Amino acid sequence: MTPMTETQTKPLVIKSKLAGNPTGNLRYKLEIQIPGKIALQVADPRATRALISLMDMSAVIGGAASHYGGPAALAELMSALHALVFAESQNQNKNWFELYHVVNDAGHCENGLYALKANYGMAGLNINSLKKFRSIESGLTGHGEVHCFPEGVFLSNGPLGSAFPQSQGLALGDALAGNSRTTVCVISDGACMEGEAKEALAAIPGLAAGGKMAPFVAILSDNNTKLSGRIDKESFSMQPTFESLKALGWKVLTLEQGNDLQKCTETLAQALDLAKSNPRIPVCVHAKTTKGIGTKKTSESSSGGHGFPLKSATELAAFLTEIYNGEKYPEEFNSWIQELIQVEEAKKKSTVKDSGEKIQKGVSAAMIKARREGLPIVSVTSDLPGSTGVAEFRKEFPKDSLDIGVAESNMISAAVGLSKLGFIPVVDTFAQFGVTKGALPLMMSSLSEAPMVCIFSHTGFQDAADGASHQALSYFAMVASIPHVEVHALTCSDEAEALVAQSIQKISNERKAGRVPNTQIFFLGRENFPKNYASNVNYQLGKAQILVDHTASFSKKVLLVAVGSMMPEALKAAETLREQKIGTMVLNPSCLNHLDRDSFVAAIKKCDGNIVTVEDHQLIGGFAQMMTHHLHLMGLQFRVKSLGVCGAFGQSAYNAIDLYRKHRMDSVSIVSSVKSLLGE
Repeated sequence: MTPMTETQTKPLVIKSKLAGNPTGNLRYKLEIQIPGKIALQVADPRATRALISLMDMSAVIGGAASHYGGPAALAELMSALHALVFAESQNQNKNWFELYHVVNDAGHCENGLYALKANYGMAGLNINSLKKFRSIESGLTGHGEVHCFPEGVFLSNGPLGSAFPQSQGLALGDALAGNSRTTVCVISDGACMEGEAKEALAAIPGLAAGGKMAPFVAILSDNNTKLSGRIDKESFSMQPTFESLKALGWKVLTLEQGNDLQKCTETLAQALDLAKSNPRIPVCVHAKTTKGIGTKKTSESSSGGHGFPLKSATELAAFLTEIYNGEKYPEEFNSWIQELIQVEEAKKKSTVKDSGEKIQKGVSAAMIKARREGLPIVSVTSDLPGSTGVAEFRKEFPKDSLDIGVAESNMISAAVGLSKLGFIPVVDTFAQFGVTKGALPLMMSSLSEAPMVCIFSHTGFQDAADGASHQALSYFAMVASIPHVEVHALTCSDEAEALVAQSIQKISNERKAGRVPNTQIFFLGRENFPKNYASNVNYQLGKAQILVDHTASFSKKVLLVAVGSMMPEALKAAETLREQKIGTMVLNPSCLNHLDRDSFVAAIKKCDGNIVTVEDHQLIGGFAQMMTHHLHLMGLQFRVKSLGVCGAFGQSAYNAIDLYRKHRMDSVSIVSSVKSLLGE
């Protein structure tokens, strides 16, 4: 038999959704002369920072958090990179994406790219397009997402270190297809702490040396700063990692002045030339940047102005003046400032004061109390303690607090070892990162008989503004079936304080009795919630609570089962139904993967078998699916309607309620489902 002759593998043809080359002139520009080359027109980095500030203020007024420090640090590098890419594309009369893949791993810096594209007038963007940033009305999400903005994003980003290894696949694919296209990926120093990023940092030069990669350039923004502060102070120095890149096989170009536009342009031009001349050696531009550059306040803060620092639009004029070093900034920006001031004033008049508090407050109170009582708690975090609720514990007990860096998988794995030695580790991060990057370590934790307490916040649409990459809509499905794990969804700070305290005590008691305790995972939201829903609620691990019972006075009855953050919407629906003469009982299941059978059976019978569930989660693999299967196996007779997410990703919105309404999970939708179930 004649052997087949190996030919070039041809991939399927997929038409690019990316916008082509910019056709107009840059609105805010500078000119850079590269020695031996033509002069380049580049986007003015000051305009990028100013537009970031204006976009961020719009989001803040709307109720969303936003980022300044990271995109401000990258302004010169991004201006230079895009100028070089577009100039070459125009010279060759080709679309830029035929010659380059430009990938941003630093998702929190995507607003800087939106500003840059608006400056170029490309991808359908202009200055007005930026004004709804992070709102449900805009495709400009908190982090770059293909499904919302395909004209401007090729690989979605958000979780640090995720787009970088994906960009590796682009260069592998181009090499397989015989294309000489250059892949350029921008990554932050914090993202390089993630395991998947470190794997790619080792693999890319190794694969390239074997001739398996098309030209590849990594642009590393190194400012020694992450959300909680300076990397080397809070966790450990990344400099040894960066020094190892040369030994791994990278050609490293050190750019000491990563916020000098001239030097950025010259260094990136050199990097692109080197990568193209020898694809077997990938190039890394190690750029020393200043996070939060542009203003003294942001550049000198320990977090580098990670979140936008201004509280009011009235502060913007001074902020932009400082960005422009005292020079007059464009009048167009001043017009936007005046618009924002008017929007802010109107909102103040219509806003009702929020009397709630963070569920996180109960988490820290429980941890502090348990440690004061002598229990060996150790906080193991991965850069988000202020968001998850453990920061107050860490402030009081710094010697019992560890920061592993931006590395959720490593955080949980480290906690396994601590648990085996008799400590009670409490790990924390956003739910999306805890259940994805932490899934295998959690499995191995159980297999190693090393229980821990997990605090995973910002569940589902509670992380509204950050967008789909941060919205954990499969959190229950991803951990509920792990043996020896109990999963809880918290509804308020009183519940958090009671159950987290009981879980810590339970682990201690079980250990002392010579038994292996279960890991306790607590999921909680981001926004404010009531401190409690009733003063007489007795919160106990594994026990459901009845928060409302309006069934006695009505012939038509229904049981509302609300998971975690959906409790306020369920209680609103219950009140509306009461007014419409439908009796409701509202049940908080508390522990999601081990039903409180007695409470469920009694409640279902009292409500004549009518159940409506609501959860901030995909319906596939969610609590309702597990609950109905369990109840069916018990032989109970019931009818059920379930509200949740129907196989879709989310998007950015100023507040979670916008997404609850869109996905029909709000109180109005609950009422509608109840009436449908009852035949009304």
